Amino acid sequence: MKSLLKAGTAVLVAAVALTGCSAASGDAGGNYPDRPINFSVGSEPGSGWDGTARALVEVMEREDAVPVQVNVQNRPGSVGCVLLNEMITKNADASHEIAMTSVPLQSMELRGMCDVNYQDVTVIARLLIENFLVAVPADSKFTDLDSLLDAIVKDPKSVPVAADGDDQLPLALLVEAAGGDPSAINFIAFESGGEYLTALMNGDVVASVSGVTEYGPQIEAGELRGLAVLSEERLEEPLADIPTAVELGYDVTLNNWRGVYGPPNMPEEAVEYWRAKLQELLQSDSWQEIAERNQWETAYLAGDELDAFLEDSYGQLTSALQSVDALK
Repeated sequence: MKSLLKAGTAVLVAAVALTGCSAASGDAGGNYPDRPINFSVGSEPGSGWDGTARALVEVMEREDAVPVQVNVQNRPGSVGCVLLNEMITKNADASHEIAMTSVPLQSMELRGMCDVNYQDVTVIARLLIENFLVAVPADSKFTDLDSLLDAIVKDPKSVPVAADGDDQLPLALLVEAAGGDPSAINFIAFESGGEYLTALMNGDVVASVSGVTEYGPQIEAGELRGLAVLSEERLEEPLADIPTAVELGYDVTLNNWRGVYGPPNMPEEAVEYWRAKLQELLQSDSWQEIAERNQWETAYLAGDELDAFLEDSYGQLTSALQSVDALK
């Protein structure tokens, strides 16, 4: 099976063991945090990263969990690479900078699209797992996954698909499984989740691939149709009618993760504060309500377990990209 890193034990990932946690710069001090936190997102509003970061901040506020203001800042560019470079150069205020991340923290460098990667920052924790979804407009002529893949295999240029970065990998694996050439897929990239949705609703693209969160509400409202999820089992209601790719005869499962990282020189006290705080937040009723609504699987991981998870996942991500000729 072309299964990449399954939930609970392994997920398609891109992250790192804790590195460079020196208190020499941006020392957290004994009363951390003592000033506002900058929580950066490497994408536009409306993206999966943005939604997850804002959900976390909402939980922090509901639970009165953090004694200072936590400000979400959108710093888009190159699927998180611009933000990654900025975080690496943080020095004086390293203790009060955190960022949302996922697979591109690792894969953008593997694709040759970023000069730095997960090994250059301090990964704090993995938070959740989210499944990929293939969606089309509700009135699309493509009523099932077979018809969409058949069209792409026969004439890929005539089937523009909205996906960028690692959102391209699910469809690439599906097209390969259908006997097509993944490198010939007509992918159209946009900067934000809102732009992807607009393009799909306006008919500028035929289909799109993204996390369940970004298209779930439109599918529930009858504006989009989900052709397949790349999970091992079907999702919960209200998306339980969407078949898995495996059910449809395509031996492909794939999921994504999201987590939080900091600069390479983030002080140990700050790292430990956020690891404990994030674990506490994910156990709250406020978070569970949001996670259920978004069909996120809470999957906290930190420390040695995270290190082992990341080491294994990096090799599997490399193999997956190589299988669809996307490794540079």
